[in-house]
Amino acid sequence: MRMMKRWMIGLVALALCGVLSGCDYIVIPESKSTPPPAEAEGVWTAVATNVEETPDGLSVELAIRNDTGDWSAMEMAEGRSVMLVDPGGSSRPCETAVVETGGTSIPPGFIMRGFTGGTRFEPQVELLHVECEGAALAAGSKLRIPYSFTTGEFNFYRPAPAKSGTLEVDLDAIMGDLAYPIGAETDLTVTKVGEPIEAINKIVLTLTGVVREGDEIELSWRTENQTNYQAYVHIGNPSVIGSDGILYGLYRAPHLVDTPITLANSTAEWTTTVTVPADVQDLYALPAVESVQQKNYVSYAIDISDE
Repeated sequence: MRMMKRWMIGLVALALCGVLSGCDYIVIPESKSTPPPAEAEGVWTAVATNVEETPDGLSVELAIRNDTGDWSAMEMAEGRSVMLVDPGGSSRPCETAVVETGGTSIPPGFIMRGFTGGTRFEPQVELLHVECEGAALAAGSKLRIPYSFTTGEFNFYRPAPAKSGTLEVDLDAIMGDLAYPIGAETDLTVTKVGEPIEAINKIVLTLTGVVREGDEIELSWRTENQTNYQAYVHIGNPSVIGSDGILYGLYRAPHLVDTPITLANSTAEWTTTVTVPADVQDLYALPAVESVQQKNYVSYAIDISDE
């Protein structure tokens, strides 16, 4: 009976679309029996890549790795401080800290050390770091960084509750020679340029080309709609990460970025751009593709290294 009701809802939606002037989305609602997404089993980890004593105190640069086993975005826990803990167990708060993915989900096993922050008109690269004013480095010290994170698909209407954790960073173990952006073995499926991705309403999305000139990368996208109904496929302005471990491209929620409509039985093409230093290699584009339902996004890693 429940399945019959679901089909009836779909038939009604199709009928209404024929009467009204147009429909951007025709998506049969999820059955109430749909199981919740699987929980990630792991957490995020962090290491110090550089530690310096300055006239103002202690400065620590960091790299973070997604060890959750799923796509994930993370940020520092709101209202809680980063703590510098000495060998005797005493702790003090650190006044300045930037430890996050900047809103972008990154693949499992990927490691990063910075992201594009700032504004749309004045973007700037922010390195992950902690500043402890007035502190000095003592052997055996560590940082404790409370953080929150989400995993898996992102649903704008029903966001998954954030999980929490604490990064423990050993300041004696400085890792200055890390390889980016893949920092651990992963069973991540990597898409190639030209390979199709099924998006919302069975529309096929393809990254058809990559043009790199100096510090600018232009990504060419194409959607193919073989249905009788027009629709949008939002992917935002995808970030790119490469061999220097920095996420390039200011994050914006995908539905806030203009995307051309794909008419029935037709195609649409457009480009996105991102600024990446010309010497950065081993590049991956990370689009969040609208899939299954309106404003539900599934992330993909597209290897653009050879383009």
